[in-house]
Amino acid sequence: MEFLRHIFAFDSNSPLLFTQFYFWAFFALVYAVFAMTSNRLHLRNIFLMAVSWFFYYKTSGMFLLILLFVTLSDWLIAERIYRNKEQGTRSKDYRAKVWLALSVVIDLGLLCYFKYAYFFTNVVNNLLGTEFAVFDIFAYIGNGFSESGRFMVDKIILPVGISFYLFQVMSYTIDVYRGQVKPVKNILDFAFYVSFFPGLVAGPIVRANEFIPQLYKPFRLSRRLFGLAVFWILNGLIKKIVLSDYLAVNLIDRVFDNPLLFSGFENLFALFAYSLQVYADFSGYTDIAIGIAMLLGFYLPQNFDSPYKSRNPQEFWRRWHMSLSRWLKSYLYIPLGGNRKILGKEVKDKTAAGNFNSFITMLLGGLWHGASWNFVIWGALNGAGMIVYKIWAKMNWNLKMLLMTLLMAGLWLAYALLHAPIWNLFFVWGIVLWCGSAVRYAYWWYERIQMKRGNLLSPLASRLSPIANSLSTIWAVAQTFVFITFTRLFFRSGSNLDPETANQEAWETATNMVNQMGGAWNSSIIPDFLWEYRSVVILFVLGMVIHWLPSRFKRWYRIRFCSLPIWAIIMITVLVVIGVYQFVTADLQAFIYFQF
Repeated sequence: MEFLRHIFAFDSNSPLLFTQFYFWAFFALVYAVFAMTSNRLHLRNIFLMAVSWFFYYKTSGMFLLILLFVTLSDWLIAERIYRNKEQGTRSKDYRAKVWLALSVVIDLGLLCYFKYAYFFTNVVNNLLGTEFAVFDIFAYIGNGFSESGRFMVDKIILPVGISFYLFQVMSYTIDVYRGQVKPVKNILDFAFYVSFFPGLVAGPIVRANEFIPQLYKPFRLSRRLFGLAVFWILNGLIKKIVLSDYLAVNLIDRVFDNPLLFSGFENLFALFAYSLQVYADFSGYTDIAIGIAMLLGFYLPQNFDSPYKSRNPQEFWRRWHMSLSRWLKSYLYIPLGGNRKILGKEVKDKTAAGNFNSFITMLLGGLWHGASWNFVIWGALNGAGMIVYKIWAKMNWNLKMLLMTLLMAGLWLAYALLHAPIWNLFFVWGIVLWCGSAVRYAYWWYERIQMKRGNLLSPLASRLSPIANSLSTIWAVAQTFVFITFTRLFFRSGSNLDPETANQEAWETATNMVNQMGGAWNSSIIPDFLWEYRSVVILFVLGMVIHWLPSRFKRWYRIRFCSLPIWAIIMITVLVVIGVYQFVTADLQAFIYFQF
């Protein structure tokens, strides 16, 4: 009985993770039953829906009821919206808008309650001098039904994956209102779409028109697709356990927990390592989810496209968490006005409108990630970075160089007069930016001179042009990576914290790390650090090199793996799994995006 209780009961200290042996035993059993039902579509869908519900229960316990509630409410509301829109009268269209508003209020109300209760309470208390405290109404109701007092009413716990499945049901209801999809007639099919377990707790965010048609297609898994599914699963496990968890446990968590115990160089290296960790962790989850879904005959959208190859912040957000970026564009940026309106008013300057709405979108996107001012700062920095790049890209190089020189002068004054660590950091970074811009400016003048002389295609110019383009790309990628990594300081500082104290702790961590990185460095520590943490350093360098490999090379070895005989795929899988689990730490690390 104890064994069965361990298998079927929810344990908050041991949620079901893709990296657990228990999960793969669970999936093997699921796949065995799935094999017997795969050709009977209705039975297959009901079985996988029940499995998904059990998976979420093992991850979040009684919060399964929230998932079931929004599934039922949005299914019913979408049906009402469609009926009213279909009749086409003005009064019916108004009713459809009311139903849509009700859906948005319910979904965003739940999200704000569970995710932002502490944040908004702190803001109100600080502004008004009040002493409001959070109260978990759902726990109170649960205690009333059970009469056991088992739920804590003075603490709100965030359900795993609530941001992802609420965004998913919201997109469905909005698309029904827009006439882009028809409502799903069978509630069980809709429930399967909402709760499909591979992507349930951390995405990708799947649109209804992408997934629901797959429910009615017969199961198909060719040998190559099987090989591709196995490849994605192994790729994800390597990213998560070998890269993400090892870097976190052996360096990153230590530094972020106590930044003042580590030197400036160690803080800086940990910050760059965190950029790799968060990518390996989140994209690793996505890879595993895509592979598992593929084995079951379903296809989830791509969520990452080598984001650290980006040449500017705007390109980065086209490559990072692509399903969220598309969601924000469709359901936030465009409704805000896109590049046509500002605060609901038509404007002639499309660039200004686009920049304003992009900034608001990134600001709210930052808040989506967490209920802390650090996430708001993180979103604002990314929004500002996108706007600055777009303005910079349109400038003449004479103006660019003038502005860079003025910026350097301003940073030098701040460095010389204020003596604050943050200005030391900005001054050093400014020197690097100015030198790179000066080189590019000199080449721009060389190109102009050649053009005036009619020698643009001279042998020397022809040889220099591809080299210059390559160096320009490397420079742009490097500077984008540095900028994104700097913003990660606020992202990581706000993560994994008790919501009640998140704002203060996050700000203290970020401040301490900036003070360490911007303070005086003891260069003699660097060789000792590189030797003592050599395994971490080697892993970080190796991870970045693999990330920056050409996409065509990655496709080549993916195809090669898929084309191997089944026995070879199985043998490689066994060897990879044995190797990967040599890196497993005592306590398996939860995926970073579970908290969002």
